[in-house]
Amino acid sequence: MPFARPTLETLRRDTRSFVQSRLPADQPPLRHSMEGILADAEAGLAHQQMGYLDWIVRQVIPDAAEGEFLDRWARLVGLTRKPASQAIGMVIFTGTPGIPIDLGTQLTRSDGTTYATTSAAVIGASGSASVPVEAVEGGAAANLAPEARLTMLTAVPGLFNTAMVAAPGFTGGGAEEQDAALQARLRLRLSSPPQGGAASDYVAWALSVPGVTRAWAYPQRRGAGTVDVVFVMDGREDIIPTALDIAAVQAVIDERRPVTADSLVLAPTPQAVNVTFSDLSPNTTVVRAAVAEGVLAQIARDAVPGGTLRKSRLIEAASRASGEGYHTISWPAGDVNFAPGVIGIPGTVTFP
Repeated sequence: MPFARPTLETLRRDTRSFVQSRLPADQPPLRHSMEGILADAEAGLAHQQMGYLDWIVRQVIPDAAEGEFLDRWARLVGLTRKPASQAIGMVIFTGTPGIPIDLGTQLTRSDGTTYATTSAAVIGASGSASVPVEAVEGGAAANLAPEARLTMLTAVPGLFNTAMVAAPGFTGGGAEEQDAALQARLRLRLSSPPQGGAASDYVAWALSVPGVTRAWAYPQRRGAGTVDVVFVMDGREDIIPTALDIAAVQAVIDERRPVTADSLVLAPTPQAVNVTFSDLSPNTTVVRAAVAEGVLAQIARDAVPGGTLRKSRLIEAASRASGEGYHTISWPAGDVNFAPGVIGIPGTVTFP
């Protein structure tokens, strides 16, 4: 039988009752008395100790542990927390032809975020040069849109002091892996131990790459001996991986896969799922926002490449929204089936 942890109020009541039972029969109630204060203090300490014991219990269960204790459980099966990843991209320098750009040349953004070139270059005859650049520190905040401007930390004669971010911008920056994501990988590792190249191994290998949050393996998709891997990066506004992301995952899988396996890493093709309501009550701005948020989040959670998005799940998500009374979804007309390699992504939500 599970133990029901008493609330602080229950502990206070029980402790006061116990103290009262040990006092003379003519002793007045403990309210506002020194004994009552001591009883409440004792109850508070007991409540704190029970909270600490609850926390200890979580740390001794692998997939419920947190922080450093989760890291220790993960290391026992060969997993480590994925570090924050650096944003990378190309920057266009301009200046006098022939002026060199050294490896490690630093640039800064207006908020102080620092970047550095990862290759040396020389300004060409056109007066410009495209140079690969990486953020000095990891994190999604270092991602940049195309045409953003960076300032050189140290001026170089013959070079303009600012450089422009080339398309498609800086991508790949991500935060350190959170507990929930590491717990999910640990559960996968415990439930599906390494099998020397099973489908679950390919999924685990892809998930070990910083930024990768979901992955799917498709054995024999291109014939015997082939394994295709598809993945997404949910920590970004655009979850579809870039060519650089694909190359990073491909390199990890090529290092670990059986030598006889033909593995190909791919990005899924996005297909926006739009939802139209023909009826909603109450049809207010607040309820609309809550319903739209719930429906779009449900699409993101249920999306699987080549899978099926159930309309009933969208109806359920809308019904859970705060303040919603009733509604009718006119589109999609039924379940949405995606072609192989295609994944549903949140589209637009239209209300009457």
